[in-house]
Amino acid sequence: MMCTAKKCGIRFQPPAIILIYDGEVKGKSRQRIMPVRNFSKFSDCNRAAEQLKNNPRHKSYLEQVSLRQLEKLFCFLRGYLQGQSLTETMEQIQQERTIDPEEDLNKLDDKELAKRKSIMDELFEKNQKKKDDPNFVYDIEVEFPEDEQLQSCGWDTESADEF
Repeated sequence: MMCTAKKCGIRFQPPAIILIYDGEVKGKSRQRIMPVRNFSKFSDCNRAAEQLKNNPRHKSYLEQVSLRQLEKLFCFLRGYLQGQSLTETMEQIQQERTIDPEEDLNKLDDKELAKRKSIMDELFEKNQKKKDDPNFVYDIEVEFPEDEQLQSCGWDTESADEF
């Protein structure tokens, strides 16, 4: 079955993921309601999103919906079940999706590090300029002012004899 996803959202009572898509008949939008079962305020949003996306009943409908979007919808549901308002949940999700440049990534466990890397990859893909973009420039040359004093780093002032 060929379907094109248009919108994906969440319903809180009773909990369900709602997908609006174009079916095989062109010009006619359809709606699919996928109930969310066995989800509590302590559930893992990533795992729930993976289970829904890999469910054989919904797999063909959710092909075009990203796992990140489903995970975000489950985070909204978890926030609702915890008693948070939508603005509080949005702020919490935004805080989880941003990376602190001062954070030491060496101190994170493997799961958190993989999460940070996926956020960085997503941000890179979003900001990357491709050849098809209208403001793409192949070769950019930049002149840096030479009258400013150069700052040196401690690692490049040591001599090579010390190694």
